[in-house]
Amino acid sequence: MLARFRLTGGQAGDSPEALPLLDELKPASLAADKAYDSNAILQHLESAGIQAVIPSRANRLEQRPLDEHLYASRNLVERFFCRIKQFRRVATRYDKLSERFSSFVALAAAFIWIC
Repeated sequence: MLARFRLTGGQAGDSPEALPLLDELKPASLAADKAYDSNAILQHLESAGIQAVIPSRANRLEQRPLDEHLYASRNLVERFFCRIKQFRRVATRYDKLSERFSSFVALAAAFIWIC
């Protein structure tokens, strides 16, 4: 189920948007890829009592342990993105206005969730 999303420019990274999206959500754990291995995100998760299931980057001096079983749940997110890209309107972004595109992404996510 899609809880929240935010549109950004194509050149913008995903990890700066993580903290605003996590603002009021209180999951037990957060599974993400190495792009989200930043001190700010990890500190926020620790202060909120959320288990970080994020692999450490190779250049991090102190490697954190990773729960492989919980990290496998990240596959659900990857499969969701594969399914939502089957909607041609989402994959090619025909809509010029972000409000219309956001609405169709929400509609497609609801359709995927129902089916």
